[in-house]
Amino acid sequence: MATRSFWSKLRLVLLTLLLVIVSLNTWLSRVRTTDWQEPLWVVIYPINADQRSDTQLYIDGLAEDHFDDIERFIDREASRYGIELDKPIEVYLSKPLMGRPPRPPENPSILDSVIWSLHLRYWSWKYDNWEGVTPDIRVYLRLYSPQNNQVLEHSLGLQKGMIGVVNGFASVDYQAQNNFVTVHEVLHTLGASDKYDFSNNQPHWPDGYADPYQVPLLPQYRAEVMGGRVPQDRYHSLIPTSLDQVVVGEKTAVEINWRPDFE
Repeated sequence: MATRSFWSKLRLVLLTLLLVIVSLNTWLSRVRTTDWQEPLWVVIYPINADQRSDTQLYIDGLAEDHFDDIERFIDREASRYGIELDKPIEVYLSKPLMGRPPRPPENPSILDSVIWSLHLRYWSWKYDNWEGVTPDIRVYLRLYSPQNNQVLEHSLGLQKGMIGVVNGFASVDYQAQNNFVTVHEVLHTLGASDKYDFSNNQPHWPDGYADPYQVPLLPQYRAEVMGGRVPQDRYHSLIPTSLDQVVVGEKTAVEINWRPDFE
């Protein structure tokens, strides 16, 4: 019994030490990536999520300029908040990735979430096929054929590990929307929080509105990037058609260190 108790305590100490190391590394990464002294490298890894030939055909035709909207958006919005970098984010495209990231658990406990986060980071390290400089942020773009007519799973972005998992459709008609979702998840990795109601996807007022003091308030004509939609009335909102229709609100700007918090 004493031997078993010793090994149990040792495992607990090692797990605690691992969590401390990971947390410290996460904090250091957070400080470095949000001081906005140097451009952040974002690498996108396309994944054929449904194994269809038409999905693969679209992936094979992807090029880095398909994601130029992301760079232009971040540059435009950062400039509005006084960030002087010519290119705050640089987006690169990796070769298609054959593996699939581990799915998050349903209704997870805190321990489940921690274990899954560690698993995702290990998977990201193990299957990384990017041949350039180590990226600051990794985005796994899981693409599906629009012929499936399916509801996509919720995309996510982890500040711990600087990893995004984006679900989108493999079609030029959806590329602008894919880029919008990618930006949303990238900003999650930088500390931005969601600003909409998870039960109905309606943006929260005022932080989830692009123009919270517009008169009349509704309908809105732009989306706040973390609000996720363009409110039309109290119960209905539209997904923005492109990043031209999206802005970074003041609360989000504070969260990603583009402006000080005056509150």
